[in-house]
Amino acid sequence: MFDLSGQAALVTGGAAGIGKGIALVLAKAGAKVVVADINAETGAATAKEIGGVFKQLDVTDQARVRAVVDEVVAECGQLDILASNAGIFPQATLEEMTEADWDHMQAVNVKSMFFVVQAALKAMAPRGYGRVVITSSITGPITGFPGWSHYGASKAAQLGFMRSAALEYANRGITVNAVQPGNILTEGLKAQGEAYLDQQRAIIPTHTLGTPEDIGHAVAFLASREAKFITGQTIVVDGGQILPESPEALL
Repeated sequence: MFDLSGQAALVTGGAAGIGKGIALVLAKAGAKVVVADINAETGAATAKEIGGVFKQLDVTDQARVRAVVDEVVAECGQLDILASNAGIFPQATLEEMTEADWDHMQAVNVKSMFFVVQAALKAMAPRGYGRVVITSSITGPITGFPGWSHYGASKAAQLGFMRSAALEYANRGITVNAVQPGNILTEGLKAQGEAYLDQQRAIIPTHTLGTPEDIGHAVAFLASREAKFITGQTIVVDGGQILPESPEALL
């Protein structure tokens, strides 16, 4: 079950954090993983760690995105799995947010996702097989948090895109799904400080934070051959964070 041997996977934003967790799990499942990231040093180190290949990629550069996908197909013979994971999450309140802040968030999180998914689908369609998994979030589609309205908007937009993309390719052997992480213990989350981490642990029913590999396992499932009848759907991976209707529900 869920053996990805013989399959080629591209993970954008795969150098660190959730992307690295996805890359690690896909590699353990047998896939040949191509780590794509704007950070060459960290990306190359991750690729070496998992026995994969590194491609430097700025996902906002459509021409480079297309070139990387073409390189993956040329070098691996195919592209079976895309984990569209690259994204940013700078904080800004509505009062201080600028047009540039808004545009940058949407360009990286939404527009570049379109670039990557479009290029991957073009490579997958002739073979009649493919798995696309987008990293969204609980923030935006389900929950909100002060300072991340532009982030939440971008993550909700990803799911709107996903559903229509899934319909366009449903009869071509290609699925398009998403994962919605909650609070995952990445470098970025750690940067919020221990007080924030403790606050988040307190509101999660498991009273723990997720790991990047937790997201990787969900991605590996959606990327598997066995998940062929699942498309246009999301998996929330949050330790039950969105479940309690009030603090009193937490034990």
